[in-house]
Amino acid sequence: MSRSIADQTVEELGGPGSVLARQRRDHIELDRLLHELDGSTGAAQEEVLTRVDRLVFSHAFAEETVLWPVLRRVLPDGDDLTRRVEEEHQEVNELVSALERDGLDSPERPARLARLVEVLREDVRDEEDALLPRLQERLDPEELRALGRRWALMRRLSPTRPHPTVSRRPPGNALSGLPLTVLDRTRDLVDAGVRRVPDRFAPVGRAVSSGLAAVAGVVERVPLSRRGDRPPTSR
Repeated sequence: MSRSIADQTVEELGGPGSVLARQRRDHIELDRLLHELDGSTGAAQEEVLTRVDRLVFSHAFAEETVLWPVLRRVLPDGDDLTRRVEEEHQEVNELVSALERDGLDSPERPARLARLVEVLREDVRDEEDALLPRLQERLDPEELRALGRRWALMRRLSPTRPHPTVSRRPPGNALSGLPLTVLDRTRDLVDAGVRRVPDRFAPVGRAVSSGLAAVAGVVERVPLSRRGDRPPTSR
């Protein structure tokens, strides 16, 4: 059985620039944030959850556009392996969308948060114990580093918010990625500004953010954005 990438040294993973090492660094940061989330409440909890979202959604988009197509190409069971992770990504999108929609006072919030943490930890285990070691078997260290560079670039150019109706596979995710990235990262800047400005200016910023969210909703539902998916992740 292949060794989990969690149990390997950086050198065994192909060096710090390898996609395996880059993925693991994100997983370590996610684990730290989830522990911080567990000990927080109210507005502080929302702040931590925002940082979790920004990490998770850019990470997942880079996987779905760069890594999973390679896995499906080099492994005979790659389609089944990646579909399981895509299902986890889909559930994360739906849970975070529900948390954002219903707010801090929702009676379902504790159960949703608990399930979100559970799914995120399952996702990390599936990737580190199953998918990524199989990828390591098929690619040499130089190929892993080249893939790591592509993954890192895509991560910096990825959406940062949940989009549950967008395809988890090409061509839909690739076609919707750029407009959603621009909209999400603009919203991130606007929302950060709202937290810093005097209260009398905050309603304007919130209105701008809501408008950008509405545009993103339109992009999500364009037929091209939904192409390539298959049950059970298609919506």
